[in-house]
Amino acid sequence: MAPHRKSRPTRARTGIRTPALATAALTSVALFSQTANAAPSTDDKPSLEEVEKKVGDLYRQAESATEKYNAAEEKTAKQKKRVATLLDDVAQRTEKLNEAREQLGSFAAAQYRTGAAAPDTAAMLLADSPQDYFDQTQLMDRLTERQKEVVDDYITQRTETAQKRQEAAEGLESLTQSQSTLKSSKAKVQAKLTEARELLAELTAEEKARLAAIEKEKQEEAERRAEELARRQAAEAEKERQAAEAEKERQAAEAEKQKQAAQEQNSGSSSTVEAPAEDSTYATKAAKTIAFARAQIGKPYVWGATGPDSYDCSGLTQDAWKAAGVDLPRTTYDQVNAGTTVSLADARPGDLVFFYDDITHVGLYIGNGMMIHAPKPGTYVREESIFYDGESSIHSVVRPA
Repeated sequence: MAPHRKSRPTRARTGIRTPALATAALTSVALFSQTANAAPSTDDKPSLEEVEKKVGDLYRQAESATEKYNAAEEKTAKQKKRVATLLDDVAQRTEKLNEAREQLGSFAAAQYRTGAAAPDTAAMLLADSPQDYFDQTQLMDRLTERQKEVVDDYITQRTETAQKRQEAAEGLESLTQSQSTLKSSKAKVQAKLTEARELLAELTAEEKARLAAIEKEKQEEAERRAEELARRQAAEAEKERQAAEAEKERQAAEAEKQKQAAQEQNSGSSSTVEAPAEDSTYATKAAKTIAFARAQIGKPYVWGATGPDSYDCSGLTQDAWKAAGVDLPRTTYDQVNAGTTVSLADARPGDLVFFYDDITHVGLYIGNGMMIHAPKPGTYVREESIFYDGESSIHSVVRPA
């Protein structure tokens, strides 16, 4: 279409003089307005790369909320046990307190019947605070040793029961707060997952295919990085083996020298120096851990799950190491402190690999740059490169046990 050039109006032409021209002008303005308004709607639609990043961010935020949910759930369970214990203790102490009060009452009744004590003594025995009555009337000398013991026991039971009731009340308040946090964390997880699902649902079939291609490219790059790490680790292991072999030969030569010197001196004794045996305890436990994790491959990721039918990331690593007799904390925030931090180059099978600055994901290292982990909602436990989200996403490597 040829460019449309609008003529410059003259001073004499100040308006549109016919209805037909007015209608045409209005129509042109309307069409131009619609075109101008329609263009930004295309620009406002996020690109596929932006959608991918947004969905990835939402999943990580959901995983962060999941770990907070796990921490709140663990705290709530502990608080429930503590409150239940406190309430049982209060009930038992209340029963003992009532027994002590009954015994005081029996003493007072007996004194009334026998006339062995003045009325003020009986009043003291039945008072709400006998100790205060002692301080006021100085009647302690009038009581027998047995009566003094009963009064002392009553005062002790009364004080301890009041303290335990206060602890129970504080425990119930804390439990209520934890349950509120638990509910809030659960709602955040569900909101993030819903938003991610809605974004993915808006993609066309072509866009979903392109997104899958992008994911495949990332996976191939991650696998390439894993192979590089495996080669570096193999080369380092070979150097260590050669160094150990050389050290072993050196020690054997030194031992031979010592033996010959001892024989020349006719000491009748000889000594040998043996290379220290490598501690295989960790390797044995790691093998059990990895075997358990492999058996879970294919089970669905479910946030907050700890098995046996489904797992979240920290639930899987916790259960895997438990199979080797090692108890890990529930959340990634605590698991990262449950061992010795090592470099990525020194990672060994069984180590825990943590991801992101907020430490919201963890996987079980199995060697050669690979790990077994429960990735995210909508996926399954699987074996994958530790570089699945880029090397910059790796936070640290920790060796438990």
